[in-house]
Amino acid sequence: MYFIQILFLLIYTNCYFYKKYLFNLNLLFLYQMSKLTMDILRITGMVLFFITINALSSLGQVRHVEVKKNATDEYRMYVDQKEFYIKGVGGTDFLDVAVNIGANTIRTWSTDNAKQVLDDAQARGLMVMMGMWVQHERHGFDYDDEAKVKNQLEQFRKVVVELKDHPALLLWGVGNEVDLFYTNTKVWNAVQDIAKMIHELDPHHPTTTVTAGLDPAEVDLIKRNAPDIDIYSVNTYGGIGDVRKNIRSYGWTGPYLITEWGPNGHWEVAKTPWGSPIEQTSSEKAVSYLERYEKEILGDSKYCMGSFVFLWGHKQETTSTWYGLFDQSGRTSQCVEVLHDHWSPSTRKGYTPVVDGLSLNNLTADKGVTVWADDDVTAEFNWRDFDNDVQKVVWNVVPESNDIKAGGDAESAPLAVQGLWKKRSQHNATFRAPHVPGAYRVFVQVNDANGNYGYANIPFMVKERTADMPLPRWINVKTWRDGNWKE
Repeated sequence: MYFIQILFLLIYTNCYFYKKYLFNLNLLFLYQMSKLTMDILRITGMVLFFITINALSSLGQVRHVEVKKNATDEYRMYVDQKEFYIKGVGGTDFLDVAVNIGANTIRTWSTDNAKQVLDDAQARGLMVMMGMWVQHERHGFDYDDEAKVKNQLEQFRKVVVELKDHPALLLWGVGNEVDLFYTNTKVWNAVQDIAKMIHELDPHHPTTTVTAGLDPAEVDLIKRNAPDIDIYSVNTYGGIGDVRKNIRSYGWTGPYLITEWGPNGHWEVAKTPWGSPIEQTSSEKAVSYLERYEKEILGDSKYCMGSFVFLWGHKQETTSTWYGLFDQSGRTSQCVEVLHDHWSPSTRKGYTPVVDGLSLNNLTADKGVTVWADDDVTAEFNWRDFDNDVQKVVWNVVPESNDIKAGGDAESAPLAVQGLWKKRSQHNATFRAPHVPGAYRVFVQVNDANGNYGYANIPFMVKERTADMPLPRWINVKTWRDGNWKE
């Protein structure tokens, strides 16, 4: 557009000066030529000035977003009249990686540091679902307290005024899982008041609210009590298939988004006899991600307008690997490769290591591995790497977390137990079981040269040794006899 403007103005300017000066041959020719030079410089400067102002104003221009059906009767977002299907990641870290794999939107859960998040997204051509952290009853908020509810609304009003015209804003997320462990349904009245306020102040961006899974009661409450919600959004993991299957029969006939999806949740998997959840390996998760994206998200393209994979980052939640798509140093797991293949396959290079399994003493996690304190334990880690560029395999023994919370609330990470390893290689290891009885996990990850990693962990139980048991093999007791130390 700017090229066309420049071309038109230059053609016009040339024609103007050609007519004015080249056909005006008189004694003042030299004077006119000098005046011509000054006129050209002055008008060129004006042209460049107005083009620059035009460009800067368009960069800061609010973008109009609406929801409507496309030519094939599918619900879609339209950004400035252009169809927009959300290829989203949940989180604000590793944005350059998100762009590289073909993502077009990021999601936040609150408005913390919102302006910077929007600016960072805009600089990379990304849009933002801006989360508004509506307070939870389970955290002590009382929706019968009208003063607190009104204050929350007014705080959000200030946020909307500040952010509504930012060109990276795609939609507003009014609350995340406010239905988790709640009893007071007045929260939906508060959600309605916020959504209505948004529509009054911001005619350019739709609203959504996010529930923890899909339940007919919440669908009905949102339809009746929060009519200013434009899009239904669901956080779902192992139950993702229920959304496509049930959402319309539950009463929601409009568009929806999957705003968190990923592996089987820690509450949805098999457990050991002592209650530790059994986590999928990185490759088992990749298989789940592929199936769920193709079948449950793309598979309901008439109503589902896109999704946000969880979690685009690294965090401790039950374990240090359960939900994050990155490790602490920013390496990417095989699940990122799955998304890359769907969103921008032409830019993908190399392969992530494939993990086939992890066992202790030849037992898998479902067998409930139990060992005696201080006994030797053997571990076998089966993996493959098609690029043959593996650099390192990292082994750790970590106590089972005792800081398990709900709804993604922050958890502390247990520290690895030191001094246990006798031998570690790329596929096998031997370690001494911890001396302190209790639940533990072996964590192992394989890192390649391209910033990728595969991983697995296996829970095991350490039992206290009995008094009549022989000393473990790693302990050698020597006594002083006949002038020498003897075993």
